[in-house]
Amino acid sequence: MSARQPRRLIVGITGATGIVFGIRALQVLRELGIESHLVVSKAGEMTRDYETDLGRDELHALADVVHPIGDVGASIASGSFRTMGMLIAPCSVRTLAEVATGVTTTLLTRAADVVLKERRRLVLMVREAPLHAGHIRNMLAVTEMGGIIHPPVPAFYTHPETVADIVDHALGRALDCFGIEMPDLPRWDGEQRRKPAAKIAAVKS
Repeated sequence: MSARQPRRLIVGITGATGIVFGIRALQVLRELGIESHLVVSKAGEMTRDYETDLGRDELHALADVVHPIGDVGASIASGSFRTMGMLIAPCSVRTLAEVATGVTTTLLTRAADVVLKERRRLVLMVREAPLHAGHIRNMLAVTEMGGIIHPPVPAFYTHPETVADIVDHALGRALDCFGIEMPDLPRWDGEQRRKPAAKIAAVKS
């Protein structure tokens, strides 16, 4: 990566279920030596408490830089602050809506808006189901502006054995959008179809 495009990624965490994706992203970025800039919504902090054993300080310690959600004067609120882009993992439908309309109320959505206007990569790991027409229209709007809608959809051709396997594969595919190679990510090579398929007991029970 050249000096004009530093190895620096913004990670947004919102209140949708699946905070593990944001946590794992921070861990992987640190392993790869990529500077992480974290911003967590108030609902995201609530989800951290519901879904993990991590305290607020422990989560923040995973990032290189942490920005308060209300600090709209932070570095990541300016297009002159160069980054590889922004990953929002997980992304709530409220955050999706703010990004889609450009009506930003926090640093998290302001940073996402900046990434779009600077024509950098924005990836939203949207977590919601089922979707109504408004959600789908917002996804289309973000896509038309250059963003990528990347729900954390599990892949079973990799024969995952743990929840961590599923999380890593979904996150690794999202990081692919930034040209970030996640170590040991299983990929389809055409050989899997020649191997015995893993049996999924739940289907037969």
